Amino acid sequence: MTYQVINTIVAQSDAELTAAEAHGMATGMLCVNENAESGQWLTELFRHATPVIGENKTALVRLFEETQRLLASDEFEFDLFLPEDDVLLSEQVEALSHWCKGFLLGVGFAASSPAWSKEVTEILKDIAEFTKLDAEVEGEEDENDFTEITEYLRSAVLLLRDELSSNTGDTIH
Repeated sequence: MTYQVINTIVAQSDAELTAAEAHGMATGMLCVNENAESGQWLTELFRHATPVIGENKTALVRLFEETQRLLASDEFEFDLFLPEDDVLLSEQVEALSHWCKGFLLGVGFAASSPAWSKEVTEILKDIAEFTKLDAEVEGEEDENDFTEITEYLRSAVLLLRDELSSNTGDTIH
């Protein structure tokens, strides 16, 4: 399942989102509630758009379930769903910005009354700053910065998953 395939599915529905934003949203929801279901995500994703059906829906559900599996794994396999490396760096940076927007939306959809630690708040502020990344990039230095940001986000997501899901568990008891 490639980024371009998922991006086309999302675009065809007039959701005004990218595949990166959709994946970010799924990731944010799953960080807050590891038991979130793909149906909840699809409802939020296509709230103001044409819902997907058939093979397209199956592909999106597969993306959600794979994200859920990777987040739950202790193998540090989780990765951001972004365009492939052969795409222009500016498009990758723009997708990263969209991923961050989606992530924050997903956290917002799933969190009912957040009482987050200072560390969680700081990470979420960092992610909010990444939504403002300038896509006018080129060269090795910008490429290195992009790689550093994506690695930071991978680690931050896993830390947030542990922090936010344990917070959610505490409020249930």
